[in-house]
Amino acid sequence: MSVVSLLGVKVLNNPAKFSDPYEFEITFECLEQLQKDLEWKLTYVGSATSSEHDQELDSLLVGPIPVGVNKFIFEADAPDLKRIPTSEILGVTVILLTCSYDGREFVRVGYYVNNEYDTDELNAEPPAKPIMEHVRRNVLAEKPRVTRFAIKWDTDDSAPAEYPPEQPEADIVEDDGAAYGAEEVELEEALLKEEAELKAEAEDEEMAGADDPAGPSNGEPAKAGDDDSDAGSEDLEAESSGSDDEEIEEEEGEGDGDEDMEMTEDGEHKPSESAAQKEQPLGPQPHGEVMVH
Repeated sequence: MSVVSLLGVKVLNNPAKFSDPYEFEITFECLEQLQKDLEWKLTYVGSATSSEHDQELDSLLVGPIPVGVNKFIFEADAPDLKRIPTSEILGVTVILLTCSYDGREFVRVGYYVNNEYDTDELNAEPPAKPIMEHVRRNVLAEKPRVTRFAIKWDTDDSAPAEYPPEQPEADIVEDDGAAYGAEEVELEEALLKEEAELKAEAEDEEMAGADDPAGPSNGEPAKAGDDDSDAGSEDLEAESSGSDDEEIEEEEGEGDGDEDMEMTEDGEHKPSESAAQKEQPLGPQPHGEVMVH
């Protein structure tokens, strides 16, 4: 946990002329009594392509720090034009406000700064050599970029865990070239095995569907009733692409039931044994549709 927390930064003179000093109102909170001072810095990024043009505009030591909420004004001079490439004076750049304790930076606030002329005519047709009297800066104070770092304060208990952690045993372990990539090979084999098992299960399900009790039996569709059998037979006949013999068998099974009936002595129709079996109500079936192969 950080002993010092930045609560807010307010840019006081904004927008302003390029040559005016920077002014910030900084508010922070201190949770413990500190043994040393806080060091605040303001850095101007002179070029987006090289850090050699960065300028430290000012630095300030603040302390001793009382416990609680603290507020102060930080002023810094404008950047030196001689250290900024002429082609990068105008346009967008960055300023960085940082704070460190005992040489360890724990917070950084970045702002975009837009440098432009104060007239539309100069902005439309800028001269080859910048006219600094007409250049103004505008700090985008509403969109700061805040970065915090965990540091050690006055006690070892406040020190952050090292990352990555030290692993002295890793240096004494001998390299095993034969085992290099063994985990990847094992994982690939496991995936191939799993794919084979899934494929076998899919084939078993197809075979189970072909042997479905609700499916075709002895070349004739199962009958749950006269009406249902007619409708079911028509669907199967439309979807079937079998031989002529299979079509003949289906047509014979689609009759009006004369072949499944036999006459008794008193002239009444008596269902045959096979027809009686077919007229028995079917139990719940595992599949809602009959699969045709």
